[in-house]
Amino acid sequence: MVDSRSPIRLGFVPLNDCAPVAVAHELGIFEKYGLNVRLSRQPGWATVRDMLFYGELDAAQSIAGLAFYLALGLSKLRREVSVPLILSAHGNAITLSNELPQDIIRNGEGLAGFVQHRWKKTRPITFAAAHRFSSHHILLHAWLRRHGLEPGRDLELVFLPPPLMPQNLAAGHIDGYCVGEPWNSEAILAGNAWCPATSSELATGHPEKVLLIDGTFVGERRDEAIALGAALLHACRICQDPDFRDELVDLLARPSYTGCSKKTLHNSLGPVFLSGRGDLDASDFHIFYGTDLNCPSTDKASWFLSGMRSVGLVPETITGGSLTRLYRQDLFRASEKALLPA
Repeated sequence: MVDSRSPIRLGFVPLNDCAPVAVAHELGIFEKYGLNVRLSRQPGWATVRDMLFYGELDAAQSIAGLAFYLALGLSKLRREVSVPLILSAHGNAITLSNELPQDIIRNGEGLAGFVQHRWKKTRPITFAAAHRFSSHHILLHAWLRRHGLEPGRDLELVFLPPPLMPQNLAAGHIDGYCVGEPWNSEAILAGNAWCPATSSELATGHPEKVLLIDGTFVGERRDEAIALGAALLHACRICQDPDFRDELVDLLARPSYTGCSKKTLHNSLGPVFLSGRGDLDASDFHIFYGTDLNCPSTDKASWFLSGMRSVGLVPETITGGSLTRLYRQDLFRASEKALLPA
């Protein structure tokens, strides 16, 4: 029976890795766990952050950085939040405009020389990431530094909502970006771009999206928070099944989710990723479930905290001592116990 209390307001951003949210909603999994959930599609992570802060969302599929941003008070927008579940790993890629030629740039080793000697436009070369506190920012920074470039010194770095990146690249406003799928495939299959690296290559096994829950909701409706984690963990298990991928593509293609073509969605959710520089094995492009992937462990929190330090987002004085209060393994274990059979 669906809970008669006010619905859980669950936010998401239109990306392939909103899949567990879409599956839990469309397959009636929330109802199986006694939940009344109302989905709220958001254009980008800044909006998710603001709606959580102002109490307009109870929970969200989120980049991990928003948990730190809100919980640690890295701005004036401080609010107690919890991470009771990791929803996915990988799922991102770096995409470059065709104006950055593959034969020169290769896997990135030719980029610094190209920027220094061949860049002819009057504006600086410009890359984009999904949010300052996102894994995309961390991964892009690491890739650029690996190839001898420093954002702010050698190129401009801007932040855009994920769905806006392909059109900004096509219009010539940006020259490359790091984002979650399907917004790399959208530009690649349109013939405007190519991919030199996926996030599974850049940081194998890195945690990506999390379930982020408002602290007041956890305090006042703990049983529902546990059930929400169980329902989404159930959905993650379904999303990982290769035999379900065609149905998953059908769901994500709906306008209420990504609204992208099935061909675009299949490019990274199918077995082969057409990168614009050859065909790649896409079997680990998106990972939703398996081993300890979904457990919000302190090592996963530490990976992100270390990444934020590497790009200057948090001072060295902020340590991992409070991570167990943010990444809630107790809630995850309770959700695991509530998980229904497959």
